[in-house]
Amino acid sequence: MISLQNLVKKFGSFAAVDGVSLDVTPGEIHGFLGPNGAGKTTTMRMIAGLLKPDSGRILVNGHDLATAPEAAKASLGFIPDRPFIYEKLTAGEFLRFHAGLYGLDGDVSDRVREMLEVFELGRWEDELVESFSHGMKQRLVMSAAFLHKPQAIVVDEPMVGLDPRGARLIKQIFRRMSERGVAILMSTHTLEVAQEMSDRISIIVKGRIIARGTVDELRRMAGSQDDRLTPVFLKLTGGGGLQEIDEV
Repeated sequence: MISLQNLVKKFGSFAAVDGVSLDVTPGEIHGFLGPNGAGKTTTMRMIAGLLKPDSGRILVNGHDLATAPEAAKASLGFIPDRPFIYEKLTAGEFLRFHAGLYGLDGDVSDRVREMLEVFELGRWEDELVESFSHGMKQRLVMSAAFLHKPQAIVVDEPMVGLDPRGARLIKQIFRRMSERGVAILMSTHTLEVAQEMSDRISIIVKGRIIARGTVDELRRMAGSQDDRLTPVFLKLTGGGGLQEIDEV
């Protein structure tokens, strides 16, 4: 559902993303790990069409983002690490506005209510977003990303600002969506989340993928007997990024 082929993005002489190739298959939750500055967010913004790659290809649900951008974006839901919401809208108005951006035809009221209920926001449909907590805003953005029934989701730091109940809800929703065939590429600094949720994991350092596989496969690559992902990550990355990664 998501295919990256030799993706490159430079800022001046600095290669933020340097030849990244990656595939996320239907129904897969693919963890995307790396220390700060490794190229994760830049890669995700290119997939979402917010940044243009210098070279390489991005395919979403078989659509080339460069030659068929509308079809590619219609197949994708994007959840950024720092979402922007129009806070003078109600939750329902925000989702209906979002539906309009994706060209959803007809009355979308049932779909709006469905997504608000899924993300436990139904009772706040007519409340202004400015009154929401950070976690509620995060869940609203996620409900918007799933509103148009995308085949693929790109999510950057999904658990930031969520309380334990909210985090558990998001984990359950992501797993449910993956069981329905949605491909999810998930960047996170919380290795516990990556270990619990990811079917496969790619580790990026200095703009390049240095390792990819299941947790067990990464453990074998690192020659580690530890059940936790943290020591495996640190060994594969040479110990870099310790301050940026949450311990299990």
